[in-house]
Amino acid sequence: MTKLPPSPTDARSQTLQRLFGRKPALRLQEMQHAVRTSGRTVFRLLAPLGYLSSYSHAGKYYTLVDIPTFDERGLWFHGEARFSKHGTLRKTVVVLVTEAPAGYTHEELAIILGLRVHDTLRSLVEANEIGRVRIDVVYLYVAADPDTASVQLSQREAITTAAAPEREPQAPSGGPVPELDLARVVDVLVAVIHAPRDDAHTIAARLRAAGLLVADEQVEAVFEQYGLPEKKTARSRSPRSRR
Repeated sequence: MTKLPPSPTDARSQTLQRLFGRKPALRLQEMQHAVRTSGRTVFRLLAPLGYLSSYSHAGKYYTLVDIPTFDERGLWFHGEARFSKHGTLRKTVVVLVTEAPAGYTHEELAIILGLRVHDTLRSLVEANEIGRVRIDVVYLYVAADPDTASVQLSQREAITTAAAPEREPQAPSGGPVPELDLARVVDVLVAVIHAPRDDAHTIAARLRAAGLLVADEQVEAVFEQYGLPEKKTARSRSPRSRR
């Protein structure tokens, strides 16, 4: 029995699959060029394959559903493209904030998501999809449900209180910041290995996002102790960066 040649649709679908095999995250224009057809037809070809759009870059990157290996938060990065199993940036932020045991600050969310989300957070608060509580000089974003938010706030306060000897020097005259213990120093050095371009401020924020509350000054001390390159730190950033 003679085998029929693949239909044009099958051939183009296979072309897309091979293209994603070489480059897991693609823009629409790249797919259009590969199969030489319109954007509408590209989406028609993608539908049976199953696809996701990025929550970064206004959803302009696409991948097939069986490609990402999502992390424990349901996120997957490829190059500059960011994807979430929760879907859009808004849905992802709501899930992350609601499920966070102690809520998140904007800085922590920006590190986790790989992009700033000031406008998204403000919009979600206005829509009552998440809550917001001011703590010191930053906002803590919590679940919309008051009971869940109360638990998150209590947990954040407990963590902050427990870490207070590390985070807040007791010498009013500006004495030295307490040194980190060896385990926490190792955490700092591992974070530097994974993100060698980050400054001490960003490394400290990254550790805090992971639940390890350290002061910027303590990370700066580790940088100095181990001869790591000095970069711009929190003291040189504008107050706006702490929103």
